[in-house]
Amino acid sequence: MRDDHMKAVKEIIASTVKNNISVEAEKWLEDFIQSTDKSAQLAKVFVMLPRKTGKLPVAINNDQQEVLHAAGFGYICNWTIDRLSRVWLLAGFDLGDKERLFSTINPLFLSAEVNEAVALYSALPFLAHPEIWVKRCAEGIRSNIGSVLEAIMENNPYPSENLDEAAWNQLVLKAFFTEKNINLIIGLDKRANLDLALTLIDYAKERWAAGRKVNPQLWRLVGKFINAEIFDNLKVGLQRYDQIEQRAIALAVSQSDYQPAKDYINTFPELKSALSEGNLNWDSF
Repeated sequence: MRDDHMKAVKEIIASTVKNNISVEAEKWLEDFIQSTDKSAQLAKVFVMLPRKTGKLPVAINNDQQEVLHAAGFGYICNWTIDRLSRVWLLAGFDLGDKERLFSTINPLFLSAEVNEAVALYSALPFLAHPEIWVKRCAEGIRSNIGSVLEAIMENNPYPSENLDEAAWNQLVLKAFFTEKNINLIIGLDKRANLDLALTLIDYAKERWAAGRKVNPQLWRLVGKFINAEIFDNLKVGLQRYDQIEQRAIALAVSQSDYQPAKDYINTFPELKSALSEGNLNWDSF
């Protein structure tokens, strides 16, 4: 993201926090900002913050919403004020020294209760020195708490921009395992890779063997990598005669360069028609 876009987003966050809290809460936060020992006070302020701000949904004016949506942060409009205030607090925390910053904020992750963890992972795109939070993000993927996983996986640009391939693949696979909203994973198509496609094929086979449905979004990450081996598995899926899965596989095939798969799809009149009419897209699944 361009620096000017991020600057505008941070300015809107700061303005929104100010407009959604009481004068007393604003003064309390300002006293903290002006203090000379912020590092020592951060943990206490972070924990206490919801008692000062309340937990109501944020109110953001239409012009600000448009800027947030254009910058890819429109989802902030759905947050509560305590979550936004915590993110704002951390976003403005830059001690200049990476190690000192890490040693100040990282303990918050280690002691966080659920809502605190949600705010911490939501703050990752805004924290200074994004490279020092990669391991923390990867470790967060191991959580079994749904709202924490959603904060990492859904509407969060940090993972796709910073995780290595192994950690990214783990995030996507766990999103399928835990039935998260795959459409909300930022960078999903850009970060697609062959290893992930093969892993997801194995996952689909396990689901089929158990008589369970496969999330149609899975095929979105397979299409670009279709080869003879993957094609054999796609044929199994097509022959299950689940219309939604068939259509998702057909859309994936249409985005591949593997001609035998394209020819095979054309033997299904309904799928051939749906593709030719342009009725299929990933947002429809």
